[in-house]
Amino acid sequence: MVSGVAVALGFVLFVAGFAWGAVLYRPYTVPTSSMTPTIDAGDRVLAERVDGDEVRRGDVVVFKDTSWVTNALVVKRVVAVGGDTVACCTDGRLTVNGKQIDEPYLPAGTAAEISNFPTVTVPKGRLFLLGDERQGSLDSTAHLTDAAQGTVAQSAVSARVDAVVWPMNGMLQRPTGFEPLGALSTPGPLRLILTLIVAGGVLVLAGGAYGPVAKRLGGRRSPGRTEPAGAH
Repeated sequence: MVSGVAVALGFVLFVAGFAWGAVLYRPYTVPTSSMTPTIDAGDRVLAERVDGDEVRRGDVVVFKDTSWVTNALVVKRVVAVGGDTVACCTDGRLTVNGKQIDEPYLPAGTAAEISNFPTVTVPKGRLFLLGDERQGSLDSTAHLTDAAQGTVAQSAVSARVDAVVWPMNGMLQRPTGFEPLGALSTPGPLRLILTLIVAGGVLVLAGGAYGPVAKRLGGRRSPGRTEPAGAH
């Protein structure tokens, strides 16, 4: 009885976790090193499906813009949103709305090597995106001569990266350097989904093993012998 309930509950949790994850998340393999060291070339990531208007500064997003790359998805970090003024550099640091941004996710020494680019005011409904590896990234700075000054429409965003799952580097941290400019995005429910899957798997295995183990232990207990009644 106990084992059956455990297996049934575990199966429900396991399937529910996978189904929830399949609805909310998409896996991607990042082909380039433009997001190093946050995401290396060949890393496998899980990205939560979101609408472009849910994107906040500091998010790493997946998008498609045919003026950048035809029929290919691109992964970059949002550093400015509609209405922001972004420029580089003040003391080697990116500035957004006049504030110098602390970017601990950049490779060591990158701050001193960022190439200057002219001040850009991001139009409403658009995003300015950079790679974490600033020297090798074909990002907004490589498209400044476009009509949109390198910005990308929010509607081009299809997902927000929550975690690097291969290698298992874990959840991406929300960069607090952007926090004084506005609220950061809230991580998706990936941790909860993984907890459901793991808990369900454990219950299924434990419930399946309970019956044979209990039977084996019960078989080892031999009943005590009783002497027949009568005179000796």
